[in-house]
Parts: sequence; structure tokens; C-alpha cells
Amino acid sequence: MKTKPTTAAIEQFVEDVGIAMEQSGFPRMAGKVLGHLLVAPESEVSADDLAKQLRASRGSISTMTRLLIQTGLIDRVGRRGERKDYFRIKGDTWSGILRARMAQIVDLHHAIERGIELIGPKHSAPHTRLCDMHEFYEFFEKEFQAILERWEKRKRQTARDTSP
Repeated sequence: MKTKPTTAAIEQFVEDVGIAMEQSGFPRMAGKVLGHLLVAPESEVSADDLAKQLRASRGSISTMTRLLIQTGLIDRVGRRGERKDYFRIKGDTWSGILRARMAQIVDLHHAIERGIELIGPKHSAPHTRLCDMHEFYEFFEKEFQAILERWEKRKRQTARDTSP
């Protein structure tokens, strides 16, 4: 039987998510907001509670939640009769993250194709580098789509297996 994690362990997890997200190009505080929402006992957390738990300013929380909303990781929700903003992890967030990354990869792949057209002799070093990169991204795009399809199939199967 697992014991309840300590506050220090949870805080370290939140910090670790912040660092991991920072390495992916997000501000560390955005990652900490995401990390806190992942482990919060409540499904929705107010901006005030995020600021308190993360020891951050309301302005910082506002900026980071706006960024996370724009990137499709969290949702802002309201509650009837309250003026506070609440935030929650967005449904199907994880495949959404990968789809957004894939869109960036596709854009880069198209840029590489334009570069190949611009570069001179077919056997020059720049041409070879661009062709190698193009081949890799072409392969990755096809494989990524197959992985997403398998994931969606697995999710549907899991939903059927767990429904009453």
C-alpha cells in the first residue's frame, strides 16, 4: 500500500515539471502551474490558490495561465455566482501537445524542402545535409501519424473496457 506523498515531495514534483517544461521552451512558472494542476486534489484550482501554493504573484499566474490556455494545455472555467477564475487540465492534452509539436516539425520540413530547391549542386555538402534532414522528417511525419492512430484506437478500447 502506497503512503500519501509528503508536501515536500509534491513541491519537488511541481518543480521538476517546471524544469522539464522550461527545457521545452516554456517559462518555468508555466510548468509549475501545470505540475500543480496535475497533482492538485481538486479538478479545478483558482488563480488565487495557484499564486499561494506556488508562491507567485497574481500577475505571473495570470500570464502563465494565459500561455497554457493558448497552447491548449489547460482550460479556464467559471463557477456560477463567483468572480474567480479557475483552471483545470484540458481533456486530451497530451496528444494535443504532440500534435502542436508535429505542426512545428511539418513547418520545418516544408522549409527544408524550399532549402533543397535553393541549394546548388546536388552533391554538395549543404544539399546532402538538407536531403538527410528532409528524409528524416518525412519518415518521422509518417511514423508519428501511425503512432497517433494507434493511441486513439487504444483510448477508444480503454473507454469501452471501462464503461459500465
